[in-house]
Parts: sequence; structure tokens; C-alpha cells
Amino acid sequence: MIVCIAEKPSVARDIARILGANSSRDGYMEGNGYQVTWTFGHLCTLKEPGDYTQAWKPWALTQLPMIPQRFGIKLINDKGIEKQFKIIEGLMQKADSIVNCGDAGQEGELIQRWVMQKAQAKCPVKRLWISSMTDEAIREGFAQLKDQGDYQPLYLAGLSRAIGDWLLGMNATRLYTLKYGQNRQVLSIGRVQTPTLALIVNRQKEIENFKPEPYWVLATVYRNTTFTATKGKFTSKEEGEKAFATIEGKPFTVTKVEKKEGKEQPPQLYDLTSLQVDCNRKFGFSAEMTLNLIQALYEKKYTTYPRVDTQYLSDDIYPKCPQTLNGLYQTKFDGMAVYAEFIKPIGGKALKKSKRVFDTSKVTDHHAIIPTGVIPQNLSDLEKKVFDLVARRFIAVFLPDCKFSTTTVLGEVKGEETVEFKVTGKEILDPGWRVVQGKLQKEEEPAEGETSKQQEEEERTLPTFVKGESGDHQPTLTEKWTTPPAYYNEASLLRAMETAGKFVEDETLRAAMKENGIGRPSSRAGIIETLFKRHYIKRERKRLIATPTGIELIDLIREELLKSCELTGIWEKKLRDIEHQKYDAGQFIEELKQQVSEIVNEVMRDPSNRRVTVTTDEDLKKKKKAGNK
Repeated sequence: MIVCIAEKPSVARDIARILGANSSRDGYMEGNGYQVTWTFGHLCTLKEPGDYTQAWKPWALTQLPMIPQRFGIKLINDKGIEKQFKIIEGLMQKADSIVNCGDAGQEGELIQRWVMQKAQAKCPVKRLWISSMTDEAIREGFAQLKDQGDYQPLYLAGLSRAIGDWLLGMNATRLYTLKYGQNRQVLSIGRVQTPTLALIVNRQKEIENFKPEPYWVLATVYRNTTFTATKGKFTSKEEGEKAFATIEGKPFTVTKVEKKEGKEQPPQLYDLTSLQVDCNRKFGFSAEMTLNLIQALYEKKYTTYPRVDTQYLSDDIYPKCPQTLNGLYQTKFDGMAVYAEFIKPIGGKALKKSKRVFDTSKVTDHHAIIPTGVIPQNLSDLEKKVFDLVARRFIAVFLPDCKFSTTTVLGEVKGEETVEFKVTGKEILDPGWRVVQGKLQKEEEPAEGETSKQQEEEERTLPTFVKGESGDHQPTLTEKWTTPPAYYNEASLLRAMETAGKFVEDETLRAAMKENGIGRPSSRAGIIETLFKRHYIKRERKRLIATPTGIELIDLIREELLKSCELTGIWEKKLRDIEHQKYDAGQFIEELKQQVSEIVNEVMRDPSNRRVTVTTDEDLKKKKKAGNK
């Protein structure tokens, strides 16, 4: 008998149907030589400190650091889990072979390996590795089952991550709670959550300590168009007034009109982070909410595997794309074929094949998130919004570039000295891919490093100017104030996590920096939610605000290892290198053990009597009520 084990009951049912295992049993399906069973996500976990020795049960500074000689796993204490595990164990003990049908990623590999180890399975194991849950993909996957040994590096990376998180989390959390927590609140410290909190706290301090400074901008309105002085900002009012006086009452002359035509390529396909960013900006969805919605679309077979950090497709996907577009062509929402008009012009022709889309060398375990071509039925409104983003992005990559012309007009006013002015405008000549994608709705706050003025300039179309024309104008001198950086929202925080604290909007540069991001795409949403649950941060509209507890905790931590994005990013890179057999898992664990010991010794030597403010649910409710008055 071949035992197949999936990560959840719904996936197991799909697999069982394809394999012909149609008889329902308690905890599994059976038939045609197969038994198909399931976990509910994690059934096993690493043992807790008290499972290794009685001395580690109570929290005591004298017992730190806790470093087990050998790490062990145990079943999660839950009656439903214990019952399901007994069923799995019984099936595996009698199996001729096992097929690991867990999610095709690091965590999915770890979940099933731990279950097989706990069940003491001795038979050969094969691996089902698929990127979508369509019937065709499942059949193809079973026709090309891989050897379990091929995924040993993936398992070692997942195991190293779990052990690393245990070593740092268990030791640092006890250490900081006992030393600074007033015995009233657990001060949770984590390899990813603490640097993420530090990003929010540091940005908040930057904003609070920001001292606005005045500056003056000289502009003039000629033919209903605002031209700005090329000299830039004046730091003193006197200087600005002097320039204003020079040009007042004197004619404005156009000195140069320059038109340049340009092209804008379609945006790249979605990885999980860019999808979460767009869903937050466009719909206000949290990162966790987007992950749950795209996971649901994957399980319903409408989109491909979502927990990915690549925006490319492998070359073997190209021949399947017409079929996927055909599925989108037939897709209807509220009786309307929403994508047909965009697909019709490219139907029946050879599809564009760009290196920005198809590049096998940029794809590791899974490709970018795309529709499967299965026509979606009965989607919730929220699922529809996420599916629509993925579908439109997929169609866009096959459409022509957007063609535009940028017009730059220079002018001058001659007085005692000549003052030069400039205005630029952009005109869309052929929208190309923009017919399907359009622009994201304006955010509540402009994206990092971008001002509303810049957004307007990008879309401004200018009247026709001719070199040498001249006329009256209305100059203005406007006082403005420098502004602080924006608070993080979930979109900008996800980007900062992806690039280890450096906010990078350029797609190519961002892709290069992903190697050193903090956390994995699949875990970042959970990390942000953990910060909320610990009362380290709160939401104010879209903004993420650190609470007094969060701020004081970061202030307490003197060990850069615990809160540096770049150092944590280096750890993440080592974990990826373990996955790709470029780094030794044993060395990673040994380095972490040493680092944890150094952190414990450093904190123990702190002679101060510092304490952290406790933020409760009640505190957050009170502040919310006060803010609503």
C-alpha cells in the first residue's frame, strides 16, 4: 500500500480523487492501492526547555543559556492532533512506500518530515512537488515523483531555521523577561520580529525628533502652467524675495521645448511580497489577510503556489500561457467577461516572450504567482479583488509597452540677473499594457520617497509651447517646510523587510537585495501580526505605531545582533545557502549557539535597574477612545 500524506484535509481529498482512493475511512481515504491521509499544518514541534531537563522548567537567569545537546521533537498537545497522528502512524508502519504531498516549500517539507520521523516510518519515500492544485498538475506531479533525498537540503534549511529560532527566542525571551519585565509581562524576542520592531521604532524616533525647517520656492504661472525656478529652494526669505523682485513685471520667455518619446515596460509578475504590498496600498488589506486570500485561491485551484519570492516564470511555462489566457478570456464576474477585451488583441498570435518574465535561471522551487486558467466560480468579494490583481498583472506582461512622450519646457525672466524656470509633463501616446493594469489608486499617504507633487507631474499634459514665445506671467514665492519621513504602513514595512531595512522601489535592485531580506515571504505577515499581539505596535489608520512597550524594549537591547536588520538578513542568506548546498547547517547552528551565549553574558553584566512599561489591551482601548473624542 502507498501512503500519501498531505498538509490539510481539503488537499488530501483532491489528491485522493485523482488517485481513485474514493473510500472514506477515519482520518484517511483509501482505494486503488493508495491510502491518502493528512496533517492539519504542524502536528509536531521542537521540544520545550522543560522536556530536556527539569532544571529548565522554571524560568531562572541562572539556567541561561539553555542549549540542548541534541534537539528533539514532540507532538503538539491537542486531542485532535494526537488522534490524527495515531492514524498516520498506523498507516506508515504498514506502508510499502510513502509519498510526501506536503506544501512544496521549506515549511511544508519540515512539517511532513517531522511527522514521518515521529511515526518512525522505515519505507522508501517519494516527494510530490507541484506549483498548482489543478487536476492536471496533480496528475503530472504523480507521473514525475521525485526522490525524498533530493529535498534533504530544503529540510536541513527548515530544521536550521526552527532550531535557530528556538535558541534565540527561548533564551532571549527568558533573559529579557526576567531581567527587565517587572514579572508582569513576557518580553518576547525573536530573530525576525525584533529587527522588524526596531525598524518601526527607529522610524518613529526619526519622525518625533524631526525639526521642520522653512524654505521658499519661487514659481511663476505662464499660460495657466506653473513653472518652477531651476535654482531650487531658497533657504532664506530675503534671498527668495530678491529673486522675486528681479522678475516681477518683466516678460517670461520660452527658451527651449524638448520632447522625448519613451517606453514603459509592464510591471513584473507578482511574488508574495509585491502582492501583499499592492493589496495593502489598494485595498488596505493586512499582509496576513492577503496571504490567507491567495492561499485560498491556490487551494481552490485558481492561482499557483503563493509563498514565493520570485517574479519570474520558467521557460517551460511559456507554451501553457495561451491556455491560461483562454481561461481568463472566459472568466465572468457578475455576468461580465472582465478580461476578454484585453486578451482579444493578442489572441491567436505568438505571445511576447520577455526575459523580464521568462527566465528559468531566476526560478528555484516555484515560479511567480499567476492564474492557472481554471475559470473561477463563487469567489468572495475579497478573493475576487486579489484574483483580479493577479489576473491583470499576468495579462499585462503579454501586452505592448506603454508609449509616452515627456515634454520639458525651459523659460527665463531677465532682470538684474536672469532667473530660469522649468516644467515637465507626460503624455501617453499609446497606453499599451496600461489598458489592463492602470495605476494603483492613490494611497492615503504617498509611497516612500514620493510626494503628491511628483505624482501629479508624472501625469501632467502641457499645452503647446514654442521656443521664443513671450508674455506676462504671475510669479509667486511660497514658504514651505521640510517634512519628516512617513510612518511605516504594512506595504512599506514589507518592502523594508524584503530588503533588510533599505527601502528600494526599483524592481531590479530590489530583486538583488532579496537575498538579504529579513524573514521569508511566507512568514512576514505572521511576524507583523505577532508584534500586534505582543502589544509592541498598534495601528492608527494605515500607520504602524510603536507602543511604549515596543519603544522601551528596543531601547533596552544593546546587542546589535538582536535588532540589526542587516545581520538578520545575513542569517537569512545563510539559511537560503543551506537550502542550495552552499553552506553547512551544522556551522550555522554552532555560530548561533555562540552568539546566544554572548548575548546572555552581555545582558547578565548590565548593572542598571531598567524596566519596561507594560502595555495592556485596556491601555490600547483607552487610547483608542481618547483618540475618537
